[in-house]
Amino acid sequence: MVSGRLVELDTLRYTPARVAVLKFRLQHDSSQTEAGGARKVSCEIAAVAFEREAKLLAASKLGSNVKVTGFLAARSRSSRTLMLHATEIEFGEGE
Repeated sequence: MVSGRLVELDTLRYTPARVAVLKFRLQHDSSQTEAGGARKVSCEIAAVAFEREAKLLAASKLGSNVKVTGFLAARSRSSRTLMLHATEIEFGEGE
């Protein structure tokens, strides 16, 4: 699971098989322990959601806080860049 703030939401679209899909970017900021010391972590994560989660995100606002559960996979057959595939989306308080 990774948490963050929605910083980019593409337009909801549909595959030829009529499956809802939405690409988005998440800004993650946290403090982690590494080698016995604290380390600040800040990164943007490219992600994609399908069906229920895609529709939930399409109705949300930029800046919303979310927790995303999912898995990492290559962006495409020709790219080895990682993309988070969201299988569950939880919105933060007041979102």
